[in-house]
Amino acid sequence: MNIVWGLLFVVVVTSVTVTVMLLVRRRAPVGSYFTDGDRASGVFGVLATGFSVLLGFIIFLAFTSYDDSRSGAEEEATIVAQQLQTAQFLPPATAQALTGELICYARSVAGAEWAALDAGTLGDSINPWGAEMFLTARAADPQSYADCSAYDRWMDQTSDREQARTARVHSAEGIIPTPLWLALGVISLVIFGYMLFFADSGEGVATQAMLMGSVTVVISLLMLLVVFFDRPHGEGVGRLKPVAMERTLRLIDAQLQVVGRLDVQPPCDDRGIAR
Repeated sequence: MNIVWGLLFVVVVTSVTVTVMLLVRRRAPVGSYFTDGDRASGVFGVLATGFSVLLGFIIFLAFTSYDDSRSGAEEEATIVAQQLQTAQFLPPATAQALTGELICYARSVAGAEWAALDAGTLGDSINPWGAEMFLTARAADPQSYADCSAYDRWMDQTSDREQARTARVHSAEGIIPTPLWLALGVISLVIFGYMLFFADSGEGVATQAMLMGSVTVVISLLMLLVVFFDRPHGEGVGRLKPVAMERTLRLIDAQLQVVGRLDVQPPCDDRGIAR
């Protein structure tokens, strides 16, 4: 959900609640439906406090997950660049194969895989180039001490890269369970219904509209914030993008020029799809 749709949602919801409030106000008694305004305000304070505490806790957890996904994407991109360097110390045939597959892995993350994250269709699928690199590394036959050292380092970096990928994709399906969404929805409706009992035919239209509208705007914005953090991938301002991996792809091109490996032909297209 981008900013335009978010603002439109807030405007529509606020318009509906304010309209309902003004309709109820027409038949409301002077002084609202409550005979004891102080007691009613105290009860509303309990409702609002409980809702705000619950919502604040959820937003904190959702933001933590969002930050983990962002950090995972950064770490994964960094490890891919490091693995490219490690691969150059392996036997020549293995080094060339792994270099091309690493490039395809990076292209896949920034291309087809990120598109699947945006659409929420990635599921439990693995990156195909991760599997290809595993098969290539397993078939390697390191002989010298340098080969064996590079091979051990490669395997350690592979494990770190997979952990970083897990952190990047773990929030793709949403992290807030259904019971929490139901609880937030029910509490929002309770607060809305409670606000209607503050309808007062003795007060002006603008005052009553402000009373309901301000509460609706705050709750709507906080709920949109929860939705944003619940699914951090996609289109819109603030959404996670493959910026780190795209930067790594540019870095890989520079590294290949430095090490003189311009003969590497990645077995994939620009989106990481096998040729």
